[in-house]
Amino acid sequence: MKVKIGVIGPIDSVNRILLVAKDFENVELYPCAYTNLEEINMLLKEKNGFVDQWMFSGQAPYYYALSKGLISKKEGSYAKLFGSSFLGTILEAQVKEEKLLKSISLDTIQHTQIEMNREFFSLQSINVHSYSYEGFEPTEKLIHFHRTLYESGKVEVTFTCIHAVYNELRELGIPCFRVIPSDLAILTTLEFLIERAHSQRYRKSQIAIMGVEVMHTATSLEEMHYSHKMKIKELELKRIMLSFAEDVNGSFVQFGDGLFLLFTTRGELEIHLQGDSIKELIQDIEVQSELKVRLGLGFGETVLAAEENVRQAFHHAREQKILTFVCVNEDREVTEFYSAEQKVSFQSRSLGAEWEEKMKDLTISPTMVSKIKSLAHYYQKEIITTQDLARWLKSTERNARRILTELEKSGLAKISGEEQSGHRGRPRKIYTLSFL
Repeated sequence: MKVKIGVIGPIDSVNRILLVAKDFENVELYPCAYTNLEEINMLLKEKNGFVDQWMFSGQAPYYYALSKGLISKKEGSYAKLFGSSFLGTILEAQVKEEKLLKSISLDTIQHTQIEMNREFFSLQSINVHSYSYEGFEPTEKLIHFHRTLYESGKVEVTFTCIHAVYNELRELGIPCFRVIPSDLAILTTLEFLIERAHSQRYRKSQIAIMGVEVMHTATSLEEMHYSHKMKIKELELKRIMLSFAEDVNGSFVQFGDGLFLLFTTRGELEIHLQGDSIKELIQDIEVQSELKVRLGLGFGETVLAAEENVRQAFHHAREQKILTFVCVNEDREVTEFYSAEQKVSFQSRSLGAEWEEKMKDLTISPTMVSKIKSLAHYYQKEIITTQDLARWLKSTERNARRILTELEKSGLAKISGEEQSGHRGRPRKIYTLSFL
């Protein structure tokens, strides 16, 4: 199957990218040319879901799309501007202007890279007024920058990386040259995007197993003795899950009383993980079947690996009694979902030789340490109390105190102060986490 790459930029840049990429096999390029940046919104929406990756002509359109939330960083890239592009454009300008340039203005390219090229190619005699920036800048600012310098006589020629700026300055009668990516930079970026597309396709085709486990209450356990009532509830649960299986192009199987597995691919399920679909699924089951359930999701390269990860997910969910949805991926990274926006990820595997050495005499697991590290990062706190940790872990302060004492023994936490817990009682210790 061919990789589909959308090429987006001004018409001349798009044509150049297509020309450079003409020898790529098993790749389909879809040109999407624009005359102004605002058209990117429509172009991206038209091809949304149709192309595997986006190749942008430069920094401006790429970061414009990012700033508007039209793509994520994993969905595209752009050809970077290196020293050869800058040097080649200066040489072109000096030939056309028929003189040695002493002072120029240049936008977009980072100042450190400009200085590195000036030193490497012995161009210190050229005074460069640079407008370096990260991300996206409005063309009006860049035009004002170049125009002010030229009209005040501080520069002889202007250099820009932006198509719209180039056109506007030329219309104003200001000598302007456009710095464009080299063929090598374009080829390198295309190769990167093709490899990323193949990797994402492989990832999306991984096996995904969603397990549904009934969380029996005293009432539901009693109802198990009256099989008709429980079977009716389970039939309603199966009806809801069969409908969901159809949505994700999967198959649905029951394994014993109260345990159901849905088999599909990662790509099909990840769409539902991004919104409230899973939360709504749990709510539908609990309302319509009157059964309280927990969901475990496992990803793996094989059915066996995915099933092992589902069971691992159930294990974590049972430890945290309030949790109803836990995911374990192929790297044994555990993600606990509290809502569509609130989730915590941590590693369940060994944390490395240095951590193992610190933890060899502790009574808490590496998984617990990894989880605390993730929670501290999520809440952006490195100074905590037992009360904080108890709230994070949904446990008692006594258990949190035990864990922090163990972390202190290993050097992963240290006592950094005390605070009064109330009018009576001993002060509460304050700990500073010192994870690597």
